[in-house]
Amino acid sequence: MTKDTVNAVIKKLGEDFPLHPSCTREEITNVARAMNVKWADINSTLVSKATFVSRGRYDVRRLANQAAPSAPVQSQAPLNSEAPLNSEAPLVVFKLAQRVSSIVNEEVFIPENDPYFVRWGEYDSIAKVIGAEVFCPIFISGASGNGKTMMVEQACAKLKREYIRIQISPETDEDDLIGGFRLLNGETVFCKGPVLKAMERGCILLIDEIDRGSNKIMCLQGVLEGKPVLVKKTGQIIHPAQGFNIIATANTNGRGSDDGRYAAATIIDDAFLERFVATIDQPYASQIIERKILLKHMEKYGKPDDGFVDKLVAWSSVIRKTFESEAIADVISTRRLCHIIKMFSIFEDRARAISLCIARFEPETRNAFFDLYSKLDASVVVPAEIIPAAPVTTEVEAAF
Repeated sequence: MTKDTVNAVIKKLGEDFPLHPSCTREEITNVARAMNVKWADINSTLVSKATFVSRGRYDVRRLANQAAPSAPVQSQAPLNSEAPLNSEAPLVVFKLAQRVSSIVNEEVFIPENDPYFVRWGEYDSIAKVIGAEVFCPIFISGASGNGKTMMVEQACAKLKREYIRIQISPETDEDDLIGGFRLLNGETVFCKGPVLKAMERGCILLIDEIDRGSNKIMCLQGVLEGKPVLVKKTGQIIHPAQGFNIIATANTNGRGSDDGRYAAATIIDDAFLERFVATIDQPYASQIIERKILLKHMEKYGKPDDGFVDKLVAWSSVIRKTFESEAIADVISTRRLCHIIKMFSIFEDRARAISLCIARFEPETRNAFFDLYSKLDASVVVPAEIIPAAPVTTEVEAAF
């Protein structure tokens, strides 16, 4: 059977069954026989070489122009295509790759605007980069709980930009990021991962905790260049749409954690880091900004207590200075302070809220934290489970 005959049969199938990307064996046979094609050719050239779609259904579009050796090996049909069989686009390779689909697209969305969010730090810089819709990968590093992810999310919310958030772990690999084959309704299909979805939609790809990954995330190197990417599993070439950008967050600058607080943080390959255009190192908020954040949280939960907020801000500031002087083993993050506000809104008891929210720390650190707070707030009754700690340093005592 010549390629012209094959193409003629495919075109006829498209005309007779315009709403279906696949046909049954009987439908293919009937159309071919009506065009005086022999049964042997129908079976050996059309049915046996067609792409199996599901029980009793075959996709013959990939056979179009199969005899043209010089034709470029690429597909002009869009991903997840359900185009009718009479598509005029050149169809050289129409394998399972052309049935690329997604199980869900719920991870692509415009974040909701948080009325209690406080703009601070590098928020304006991030918003400017996102608003420019220029591919410019940004790496944001900083201690846990200081608002890195929230800053990106709220910038997208304000600018009405879609975004996808990926949470990186040591197990994250190419299948999780780019996509892989899945069994869907009894059929094996290639499902696009969040990276491909972000590229096609032209949205912001937020890679959270990127320093928690292994060398398996090196599959993103090409993506970080902003150029078209070849999907090895399908042969498809994905072109990034206008507005696509990558923002990564991490607790370290990619060199690992020296103090052991972020034990899972890995050293990121220099070739990978070099692909980020700019790096932002975000410290904890100043006392003025942190006070605004906590007051907003008080407002959110309907339990205003300005005096408690002032004491929490002063307390966290002293703890961070003490940590920097290596006189204490941990710090209180802005996120931890917000947790305390939430617990206070439930129990309406300062001591109870603090003790519950610092219980995760080692006993010595926990007791030192509470001891420091008790020096600030005379109204607090020390819980029975808290053993008064010895003064941490004379410098801390002087701070009060």
